[in-house]
Amino acid sequence: MDILNSLGQCGIVPVIKINDEKNAVPLAKAIFSGGVSFAEVTFRTPCAANAIKLMSKNAPQLIVGAGTILNKRQAEQAIEAGAKFIVSPGFDSETVRYCKSVNMPIFPGCVTPTEIMAVISEGLSVVKFFPADLYGGLAGIKALSAPFANIRFIPTGGVSLDNLSEFISFNKIIACGGSFITPEKLIDAGDFSAIEELCKKSREIISEVRK
Repeated sequence: MDILNSLGQCGIVPVIKINDEKNAVPLAKAIFSGGVSFAEVTFRTPCAANAIKLMSKNAPQLIVGAGTILNKRQAEQAIEAGAKFIVSPGFDSETVRYCKSVNMPIFPGCVTPTEIMAVISEGLSVVKFFPADLYGGLAGIKALSAPFANIRFIPTGGVSLDNLSEFISFNKIIACGGSFITPEKLIDAGDFSAIEELCKKSREIISEVRK
């Protein structure tokens, strides 16, 4: 599977916090029914690994990854659970090198030239830009793209349906991430139809920009 190609085609990565694993399967199905093929389950709750396992098994068309991975051990747990990609809020060389050793795509968080140079030295070309709103948003990404023309970004934090088209129109942004289409309160309430609609809206915006 070409994760980067699929990610670019999808253009959006829902960032998910699951507090109860019973919500994992209906959530996965709602996301995919909404036209979104990616999901990032954050390792911020005790049931994250089980949620990844359940989502991967019961919605195999969905490309499920793990987010908020802080170290190699968490990466190992996520991969064992079936994660197809790893996302970190920052750059950790041990975690990056481990993921490379097992051919697991990893998108480390980078917001400075020094961090991006570290990523380049590891042979990576896609980084998470987080929190995007606190580090200059689209203007910050455009500034960093000048010296690092081969790097592509996944801005997360501050992205919304209101500014999604603005972000996704910049060709150095491979996809946008965020919880705005999978809000924790809707997941906890079991309102999966609302999540499906948010996914559809995000895909409509992206399709309109990229047509």
